[in-house]
Amino acid sequence: MSKSIHLVCASAAIFGLGGSAWAADTPPANAPAMHHAASAKDAKSAPTDEELIASAMKAAPKKVAENATIVAPDPKGGMRTLRKGSNGFTCMPDNPETPGPDPMCWDKSAGDWIDAYLNHKTPPAGKVGFMYMLAGGTDASNTDPYAKKPTATNHWVKTGPHVMIVGADASFYDTYPKSADPDTKSPYVMWAGTPYQHLMAPIR
Repeated sequence: MSKSIHLVCASAAIFGLGGSAWAADTPPANAPAMHHAASAKDAKSAPTDEELIASAMKAAPKKVAENATIVAPDPKGGMRTLRKGSNGFTCMPDNPETPGPDPMCWDKSAGDWIDAYLNHKTPPAGKVGFMYMLAGGTDASNTDPYAKKPTATNHWVKTGPHVMIVGADASFYDTYPKSADPDTKSPYVMWAGTPYQHLMAPIR
């Protein structure tokens, strides 16, 4: 998920929203700005809505992205809807402040999971969510869900294009590697042993 979920999450604007924003509904005006919250820039350098939509759509397969709701951070640190969708998925454009491309798309259940993560709550049981990051992902700690930078002990990893399965039963994750220093070219569990453990499945 990478730092993206974090960033989505922590600078993250992804978090702090009440499940509705993640569920493809229009994000609240006071929603915190996700990891995807880009710092304020002058109007001339700000991407157009069309460019933001194009960036967000790179996160998922064309058929999913073309019918998804597209959201992006606004200058006040909230979230705004650039385009309403119809398939239950929500996509967010790349955060230009992070090292690598990290647009992402998530379904309603993943939105509920993200909301729980952002608010330091236990994700709802029985809601398995799916997330796409087909353009890649920014690096993140594989052991600390809220780490903001690498340290000698937080096992920083980098994963390229991938999909994520969140909110599954613990027994599901038990069938995959949970090493603190995983082979990021194969499926592995990130944040193992925490309420936010999820499967990272590289696609290249």
